[in-house]
Amino acid sequence: MRILITGANGQLGKDLDIQLKDQHEVYALGRRELDVTFEDQCKSWILEIQPDVIVHCAAYTAVDLAETDEDTAYKVNVFGTRNLAVAAEEVGAKFCYLSTDYVFDGTASTPYKEYDHTNPQSVYGKTKRAGEHVTQTLSSKYFIVRTSWVYGREGSNFVKTMLKLAKEQGTLKVVADQIGSPTYTVDLARFLSELIVTDRYGIYHASNKGICSWYEFACAIFEESGISVKVEPCSTEEFPRPAPRPKYSVMDHLSIRANGFQDLPHWREALRDFLRELSEENK
Repeated sequence: MRILITGANGQLGKDLDIQLKDQHEVYALGRRELDVTFEDQCKSWILEIQPDVIVHCAAYTAVDLAETDEDTAYKVNVFGTRNLAVAAEEVGAKFCYLSTDYVFDGTASTPYKEYDHTNPQSVYGKTKRAGEHVTQTLSSKYFIVRTSWVYGREGSNFVKTMLKLAKEQGTLKVVADQIGSPTYTVDLARFLSELIVTDRYGIYHASNKGICSWYEFACAIFEESGISVKVEPCSTEEFPRPAPRPKYSVMDHLSIRANGFQDLPHWREALRDFLRELSEENK
């Protein structure tokens, strides 16, 4: 298949490119090549490549900054998505839109299913939910894949931040009242590579299995790394941020099960794989 990846220099985009390029003809475009906010650029690339599938990883992901930079967040996450979806439909391409747990308000006490009511509380969450609406409205062959707490080799993420802070500080405070599921980009890329070759369209929740708090995740990072550092739990109120975070963003993987896909591994297993990969890179 001929596959176009947007946001190809990001955490997921890089691993997706690696995952797909052995079996498919992949066009991995970063922002320098394709700025999704430019309609003409989107049309030009898609008409030239004539992809069978577009995997839309490009996004405005600065969650806190979005609270004061609302226009840019909407421009990228909503109208950029519109530009791609319209062009995808022109060439008959499948369209895979990456979304987020932030589309939920976090007030649930049981895992969110794919077609549960959404109620985003942050500007970022609202723009990603609007991007879902645009995808559903403009594409006749769409996959919407919501994920959470993503980390990988590229860029900055929670795992890398914890490892860095452990070298600089003797004691760390980490939020213990936000519950979710970490997701390793390699595992997510594997799932996407299986999904996009099918016609099993719809909304999917894809994260590593199992749940934890950020505090529990941090403790696991240090335990698996063999690092001795004191970690203290704290509340969300003790660590205020501009954008509200969902307190509970655990997502049920109903669509993965119902459509016969293999679920992602447990988050602890995924963390071990990532730390092993980091260790090998640093040798």
